[in-house]
Amino acid sequence: MAHPTRRAHLTRWYGAGPLHLLALAASFAITGYAMVRLFAVRPLEVALWIVGAAILHDLILLPLYSVADRSASSVLRHRTTPGPQVPWVNYLRVPAFLSGVLLLVWFPLILDLSVPYPGATRLSADVYLGRWLAITAVLFLASALAFALKLRRTRKTTRPPTRTTRPTPGSTP
Repeated sequence: MAHPTRRAHLTRWYGAGPLHLLALAASFAITGYAMVRLFAVRPLEVALWIVGAAILHDLILLPLYSVADRSASSVLRHRTTPGPQVPWVNYLRVPAFLSGVLLLVWFPLILDLSVPYPGATRLSADVYLGRWLAITAVLFLASALAFALKLRRTRKTTRPPTRTTRPTPGSTP
């Protein structure tokens, strides 16, 4: 194990522990290896895919989901509710993100835009939309359940202030 002062110095300098740095270096090494292998086989297609993905993300998707996130955050920003406040926006972000990734990966099949290949999947092309919608519903239901449990746990741990009753004039305390 690293000397405590060295680890503290690394954490101050890097911002995380040595295990995080090792995992990050390993992921970059694996990505670099995959890119070298892909560029050796199809360099033009890989370059076009990277440029297209960057343009699609930075110019189209990032503004869209930024506006959606700001809209969702501003809807309930000014509402005050009695009791403890639980940050709710991540319980909306996570299922929306996962559903969006599934749609992005499988959109040709979900929107019935591709030539079906039942020999490989043994499924007709019309099942993908219903299954994506079902998965999306399950993701949002699971997130709503997790939010409800967190809200319940938070309300149990924070007790409401006790009310003191004032004696009314003419009554004896």
